[in-house]
Amino acid sequence: MRLCRFDTDRVGVLRGDMVVDVTTVLDSIPAARWPLDPGDLLIANFDRLRGLIDSMALSGVPRHLADCALKSPIANPSKILGALKNYHEPADDADYPVSTLDRDGLFLKASTSVAGPSDGIELTLPGRQHDHEVELAVVIGSWCRNVGRERAMDHVIGYTVALDMTVKGTEERSLRKSPDGHTVLGPWLITRDEIADPGALGLWLQVNRQPRQRGNTRNLLNDVPRLIEYASSFFTLYPGDIILTGTPPGVGPVVSGDIVDAGIGGIGSMRVEVR
Repeated sequence: MRLCRFDTDRVGVLRGDMVVDVTTVLDSIPAARWPLDPGDLLIANFDRLRGLIDSMALSGVPRHLADCALKSPIANPSKILGALKNYHEPADDADYPVSTLDRDGLFLKASTSVAGPSDGIELTLPGRQHDHEVELAVVIGSWCRNVGRERAMDHVIGYTVALDMTVKGTEERSLRKSPDGHTVLGPWLITRDEIADPGALGLWLQVNRQPRQRGNTRNLLNDVPRLIEYASSFFTLYPGDIILTGTPPGVGPVVSGDIVDAGIGGIGSMRVEVR
């Protein structure tokens, strides 16, 4: 299933190049009162609602995807975690790729940095360099803590494409990666059952139709199960939490007016304007 959020917080299911509005499924989410549990309510209830969503997607009225303003498919992640230097680059010694996970860990991004393709990328700090990084984003589907790699994938609901934008500077990394709109997610969430192997996905990014980044998740130094295992040893992971798995070579700057196209084979692609 490909699940998207569009226009004014409508929920849709992608059918070819059409979107079927299934927003009324939200009426079936149990009522919640303060204090709310951490995480995304739709993701937390997805397994229970999936049959209803499938049924509505078959009977609803479709709209052309091109007529929909796509937002982040994940509305309320409690946290966003990112991996550093997680790709074996061509210049590395093929026999001795070096992971920095055990030394440097993961970084955090503010949940307020999340945006969708239609929101664009706002360069919030004029005069500073802003770099693009295309990444596979793993979306957590259920609560977990201290989960081993052998059970880690049981807690994944699916995947989406991410643009992990970074402001160059001397400040701490999490700050420079957390301005509003600096975690662009889209174009939709694809459920885990549709991706046979998240460790064999091609990634690409171009700016103004000029190729910048190309890679494959087979070159990850730490695969998806390992990242979940590591993250959950420090944090409780909640439905809707995002793990950014790292970016392949070719990171570079963007400026106002640029058009960024980014995609992952088997998931989809998105076009984002830099503002």
